[in-house]
Amino acid sequence: MTNIPPLHDLLPHDMPMALVDTLVEVSELAVHCQVTVSEDCLFFDAERRELPGYVGIELMAQTIGGWSGYHAWRRGEASPVGFLLGSRRYQTQCAAFAEHSTLDIFAEQVLENNGMAVFACRIEQDGHVLATSQLNVFVPSQEKLEHMLNRNPS
Repeated sequence: MTNIPPLHDLLPHDMPMALVDTLVEVSELAVHCQVTVSEDCLFFDAERRELPGYVGIELMAQTIGGWSGYHAWRRGEASPVGFLLGSRRYQTQCAAFAEHSTLDIFAEQVLENNGMAVFACRIEQDGHVLATSQLNVFVPSQEKLEHMLNRNPS
């Protein structure tokens, strides 16, 4: 995967909200990203020297964002804004991710319909599954997004 922009350029996030580091592999329906847990992460617990386990959902969501940004980049478009609508069965084998650990985050599209999609996700460390979930996401069309942002709340 050469000539692909850095993952942070494919995400519609600015620092410090960009939490995943590297786009490892991407295909038509799947993506693999990595992050090394460090105190640079916005949600890092400096006292315990770890990243709380619940942040795994956001790591999964940003991995999906990287997948979406990659496919937009290939079409010559800007990375779209997406929304995490919810998660199902988020299960972790640990309460936190240890400092300096390298996490592999995988997401595979299960279904898609008009911008609504479901992804099966997992987080691994050294081949051991630490967390799993299904994430429901929505990527509106540019027209729909503009309508959502410009609604008059009267």
